[in-house]
Amino acid sequence: MSASEFLPRVGRWVALLVTSLFVLTPMAATFLGGFKTNGELRVNPFGLPQEWHSEFYSAIVADPTFWRYMGNSLVISTMTVALTLIVGAAAAYVFAQIKFFGARYIQSYLLLGLVFPFATAILPLFIKVRDLSLLDSVWAVILPQTAFGLSLSIMLFKTFFEQLPKELFEAAYVEGCGYIRFFWRFTLPLSTPILATVGVFAFVSSWNNFLLPLVVLNSRELFTWPLGMMQFRGDYMVEWNRTLAFIALTIVPSIAFFFAAQKYIVAGLTGGAVKG
Repeated sequence: MSASEFLPRVGRWVALLVTSLFVLTPMAATFLGGFKTNGELRVNPFGLPQEWHSEFYSAIVADPTFWRYMGNSLVISTMTVALTLIVGAAAAYVFAQIKFFGARYIQSYLLLGLVFPFATAILPLFIKVRDLSLLDSVWAVILPQTAFGLSLSIMLFKTFFEQLPKELFEAAYVEGCGYIRFFWRFTLPLSTPILATVGVFAFVSSWNNFLLPLVVLNSRELFTWPLGMMQFRGDYMVEWNRTLAFIALTIVPSIAFFFAAQKYIVAGLTGGAVKG
């Protein structure tokens, strides 16, 4: 291997290694922090525990409220993913397959959501949710999350749908297949990569959402895991070891969901990158 080929490869390895360290170091510190006392966390936040305290993890797992928070987050995230996939795919299919007056303007308006900060809309969003009598319900979280996730999902879906063979639709149309039937029978089955990609983005975003549930949920029975994490924060002291153990346990579902769909993610993101 020549020097001109070796040096760029080493540079890529170094860049990937540094990026991996930035991602894995906080995750490792979070996991190990759940085995330490608060005193040890202050003096040794990143090293291995001097003495492994598993009681913090076991206490959280044995607490029924932990599973209730996880269940609430799972219901909200699953419903958000389902609505985002259905609405986003249907809207993108219309933009990709049907030409009508004003389509570009409507699409541009929807894509403005990509540059619209969610936090700036929290007050009018709270007022609208209150007016619809949805406060303190799971729909107060599900519907806004779906709405704010549509911009990215429509962009990804449309780019992917435009790469599907036009001859397939023409042949189906000759056989009497309309737009709606073609969408359910052909388009969605062929779009597994982009469905998985958008699903992962929507699931992780919903799973980690803290601000919206904080504003619209009042009943502790409906709290998601980010709100449940606040139970370890008191007026005068924060139980950081229990907080880190709680976080380590609650990120497992999102990581599992990512690994289950990872083989489709790259294909979904690059499906519309090259035409030909």
